[in-house]
Amino acid sequence: MVNHLVRAKHKEVTLHRDGPLGETVLECYSCACRNVFLLGFIPAKADSVVVLLCRHPCAAQSSLKETSWDPDQWKPLIQDRSFLPWLVRVPQERDQLRARQVSAQQMSRLEELWKDNLDASFQDLDKPGVDEEPQQVLLRYEDGYQYQNIFGPLVKMEADYDKKLKESQTQDNIEVRWDIGLNKKMIAYFTIAKSDTGNMRLMHGDELRLRYLGELHKPWSGVGHVIKIPDNYSEEVGIEMKTNLGVPSECTSHFVVDFVWKSTSFDRMQAALRKFAVDESSVSAYIYHRLLGHEVEDVVIRCALPKHFSAPHLPELNRSQVYAVKHSLQRPLSLIQGPPGTGKTVTSATIVYHLVKQQNGPVLVCAPSNIAVDQLTEKIHQTSLKVVRLCAKSREAINSPVSFLALHNQIRNMEGHSELHKLQQLKDETGELSSSDEKRYRMLKKTCEKELLEAADVICCTCVGAGDPRLARFKFHSILIDESMQATEPECMVPVVLGAKQLILVGDHCQLGPVVMCKKAARAGLSQSLFERLVVLGIRPLRLEVQYRMHPQLSKFPSNFFYEGSLQNGVFADERRMHGVDFPWPQPDKPMLFYACQGQEEIAGSGTSYLNRTEAALVEKIATRFLKSSVKPEQIGVITPYEGQRAYLVQHMQYQGSLHAKLYQDIEVASVDAFQGREKDLIVMSCVRSNEHQGIGFLNDPRRLNVALTRARYGIIIVGNPKVLSKQPLWNHLLTFYKENKVLVEGPLNNLKESVIQFSKPRKLINTVNPGGHFMHTTMFDAREAMIPGSVYDRSSHLNGNAAWPVMKETYPDAAFLSRAHDPLSYIGPEQRSQGPMANLPVPIGMFMNMAHIPPRFYNQHQQALQARQRNRVGNGGRRPAGSKPSRFGRGTQNGQTLLSQPGFNSQASQEASGFSQPLSGALSQMSQGAGCLSQLSQESSSYLAEELRSQAEGMLSQDSTYQGDRHYLSCLAPAPFSQPY
Repeated sequence: MVNHLVRAKHKEVTLHRDGPLGETVLECYSCACRNVFLLGFIPAKADSVVVLLCRHPCAAQSSLKETSWDPDQWKPLIQDRSFLPWLVRVPQERDQLRARQVSAQQMSRLEELWKDNLDASFQDLDKPGVDEEPQQVLLRYEDGYQYQNIFGPLVKMEADYDKKLKESQTQDNIEVRWDIGLNKKMIAYFTIAKSDTGNMRLMHGDELRLRYLGELHKPWSGVGHVIKIPDNYSEEVGIEMKTNLGVPSECTSHFVVDFVWKSTSFDRMQAALRKFAVDESSVSAYIYHRLLGHEVEDVVIRCALPKHFSAPHLPELNRSQVYAVKHSLQRPLSLIQGPPGTGKTVTSATIVYHLVKQQNGPVLVCAPSNIAVDQLTEKIHQTSLKVVRLCAKSREAINSPVSFLALHNQIRNMEGHSELHKLQQLKDETGELSSSDEKRYRMLKKTCEKELLEAADVICCTCVGAGDPRLARFKFHSILIDESMQATEPECMVPVVLGAKQLILVGDHCQLGPVVMCKKAARAGLSQSLFERLVVLGIRPLRLEVQYRMHPQLSKFPSNFFYEGSLQNGVFADERRMHGVDFPWPQPDKPMLFYACQGQEEIAGSGTSYLNRTEAALVEKIATRFLKSSVKPEQIGVITPYEGQRAYLVQHMQYQGSLHAKLYQDIEVASVDAFQGREKDLIVMSCVRSNEHQGIGFLNDPRRLNVALTRARYGIIIVGNPKVLSKQPLWNHLLTFYKENKVLVEGPLNNLKESVIQFSKPRKLINTVNPGGHFMHTTMFDAREAMIPGSVYDRSSHLNGNAAWPVMKETYPDAAFLSRAHDPLSYIGPEQRSQGPMANLPVPIGMFMNMAHIPPRFYNQHQQALQARQRNRVGNGGRRPAGSKPSRFGRGTQNGQTLLSQPGFNSQASQEASGFSQPLSGALSQMSQGAGCLSQLSQESSSYLAEELRSQAEGMLSQDSTYQGDRHYLSCLAPAPFSQPY
């Protein structure tokens, strides 16, 4: 019954006339609210009568304390997703036997049918085509046409869902407050009921239509762009009207708001898919085949590498960042994995700087969100490059940290062009231009836009923004996409098809991926990013290794569980200690704790989310304790996976907090998903879920947990029910980690004690080097040079007692760095390496391993691909995949840069992938047999090629991104360096 209410978006209930309470309408005694998800009861008159009150504001009002009603006894009418039995009688056994047996799956399918056909019945479920699913995305594609034929319908499905969702959000009886903007445009402010918006996400630049239906003015309709969206403390929405003509600014009521659906984003994705299929100049041959998953020989771009890789006015790069920059400059396709706090924005900006200096034309920089684009734009601008931020015209009125770099603002500041400036001034003063002046203004503006874009070193925009007509005639040799994991694959293709010959994807597949609203499209694979598919295909991302955000104790669990223990700490514990802050950390040297809470979860007012009032009260006490210890509100972040809890936390701290309300207003309260890419000094997390039978929902997602655990710089506090959470294996490991560190606590905040709660021990991990691989739904990596115990690259923390120590001491007489906070194991000095023969360099064989875990969606495709790999191999003179264009491959140059084929590396990889019984010392010599040993290369080929192969071997030694493979060989040598997952 409750599931039906949620799916049908119904919130009002009348009890059945034959029930114990008769035909009763459930509503709040105080305010007559009928939302059953908000209603609860309080015993009254010696428990013989109950009073129905809504959770907020009525049950929380202080006036209740003056009556005999105890607000602390308020309980919701719905518990464990069922109405209380005294409200709705549970069917007896004989009733259940008479009833039609319906499975949960059938009910769910029927609910979906009811959305389009209210008369649908169970018989309709058996009709052909009712549950027809779209074709699943593939791991590999024959050609661009097959690629378009699979992704095109998924984009359309998402577009149709988005259109239906927006067009169903009409709201009436809206009251409007009018204002005039700086550009003389009318601005309408009004409030939209949040509970009615469902899954609707209102964003800056969205279009809304405002209609007047009153009698004080003739009927009017106008469209405006959203310039203000609701936040924690204001539900108000602001839209700037496109035109002031006929605006009924004297009227304040009887308005209707419609959400205007625009197909622009989806049209650009479809256009990109078509262009990829039919236009041979859209991308280089190498990138074309790589993106389709064809077997392509590795290539190196011949270019002059800088002597110093750090960019002007940006921080110095660490070793792994240098390798990422170097690799990106030398490869047509690069993946860079940036775990939390590892400086991927700095690395990306540095890559862009060096790409510009190679003088291959302007560089296109994209990201899925405007916030990510603005952050990267700001960093690139610091290098003194000429940067243009291209934003949608609907967002030109929205301020950002890089507004001065926006194309429309740079036009205003251009010297010369006096006629344009006069027309612009007239437009600002009057708000409108005559039709002839407007035509002239647009022509002059278009000329200036072209001039600025052509003169730019770097153009920054969102992925969808790359489809802007103003960029249609541009060809970009080099393209970098930041946060590529948060974009769908068709979204990434919009910038890619603008002529990419060098493509860099930056992201982290261990964090949250793109948001796809249509469940069918998501199930078909639209929710998987291009970055992730390329990883599964075998393209090794370069992982940044040194994190500069978290206290070393906070990085332990995420590093070992999600990044195979590869993250090194770039900060000392002393640098992450908050001096003068009085907080009862159980272990003062470990600023983390799990606060055990037994409060029950409740369904939020929307019916689609959850909240936990007990946890909210504890979060408020924790925040208050920090505020009283002189911590600034801006230093605190409160995160929770559920929107219902986020909204309740804001209300609770605002109205129930013991300090001034303004202090709590400045504490940022957000969902875990919204906090990705963000950080705060202190993080308080509310887990919410606490029930007997319903599970923990999407708290189960390891990527969401990874994001939550890696937002804090100085300290983290998790509030939750350990008994419920420990039933899930990954949370079980986290709780065990906290318990073993004596930071799993309970009791009052001023008298915390170690929790005595017992839960099952986590199962022993088969793969102790990469424990997180068991929980991730994507490919995981065993990214470590330390794969070989006892080698000079062993990362074991017991180096003093390890056989590797004499070798390290002999090789590095000044090896004092071993005791530093971020143990730079990747420091394999090029000066020492260049002195010895390269043939003796122990390259870890595991670097060439194929992955052990193939996602189920791709398993059959992977098996078929393995069988057909040799006959489908593409190369200079090799056979092309079916359907590919003859001219798509075989080009020798890219804009004058020589592409050096390296067949030996890939061929050796495929030979060694099946198993490893060869001794490590022979790894490079075996590899050299396929590619030609380095000494022969230096004699028979150019010195440049020899240097490149030496450089690549050096680069491989620093990589943290090899695939999971058969570890039998390693286990024979020695036990794994981590016997425990922590």
